[in-house]
Amino acid sequence: MSLCKPTVFTGVATALLTPFADGEIDYEALEEMIEAQIEGGVSAILVAGTTGESSTLSVAEHYELVRFAKECIRGRLPLLAGCGSNSTAHALELVSAVCEGGADALLAVTPYYNKTNDRGIVLHYRALADAATRPLMLYSVPTRTGFALTAAHCIALAEHPNIVAIKEASGDLGLLERICDECGDRLDVYTGNDHQTVSAMKLGAKGVISVYSNLRPHAMVELCRLCTAGEYRTAGTRIRALLPQMNALFREVNPIPLKFVAAQEGMCRDEYRLPLCPPSAETARYLRSTFEIS
Repeated sequence: MSLCKPTVFTGVATALLTPFADGEIDYEALEEMIEAQIEGGVSAILVAGTTGESSTLSVAEHYELVRFAKECIRGRLPLLAGCGSNSTAHALELVSAVCEGGADALLAVTPYYNKTNDRGIVLHYRALADAATRPLMLYSVPTRTGFALTAAHCIALAEHPNIVAIKEASGDLGLLERICDECGDRLDVYTGNDHQTVSAMKLGAKGVISVYSNLRPHAMVELCRLCTAGEYRTAGTRIRALLPQMNALFREVNPIPLKFVAAQEGMCRDEYRLPLCPPSAETARYLRSTFEIS
């Protein structure tokens, strides 16, 4: 990327789940999960994202989660941290906490519930980018927030020297392609949808911020390697084989299915923070079957 903007990662960043034990973050499980991701070859790790139940974490927990993950990683790959909120003032608190904790880059979801207008979204992100001491990545996931970043928003925000990328999770590949084309070397693009990884990278995305890689990092790393090498036909065959498991992780709202499978595979406890809760019996049976859990 030109304009002195860094490319945070290429390939797979795992949107890491947050393990809990008796209501607190389970740091022993977290360390083991981080080591498994690094051994799996991922390019970056994201903590305190949607998959990490970020909206249930306090500011202090954001800080400690980032600080602990940074200590575990020991510079082996970049650490990303979520810092989004529907309140700009609260988001600025999170920006300060995760920067102090040692994050290498920040991921900020669009404001939700109260949402905003075109001018407000630009002012919101500019305020976060001005305050951040690390590169800032935009995050658009309108199915959760009710607000979608447009290509025009991205073009305007790409002018800020500290806004370097977008996690585009609307599912609109036409929009993703337009952002890639019109923002060029001013804004790197990543898909937030595992099942669109191959299509998105073919259109110009640099990789994926992945849920599925929590469970199968090697598979996602190989998928992105094939795409980077231009072997899209082989990548297409690979992803079609992975789709049943990828899609199963969204049978109920993320990260409920993911954490259930992770718990069955011994990665963490099947513990959530309300309003999230364990999956229904029907979903649990489906997940056991799809992931061949005895």
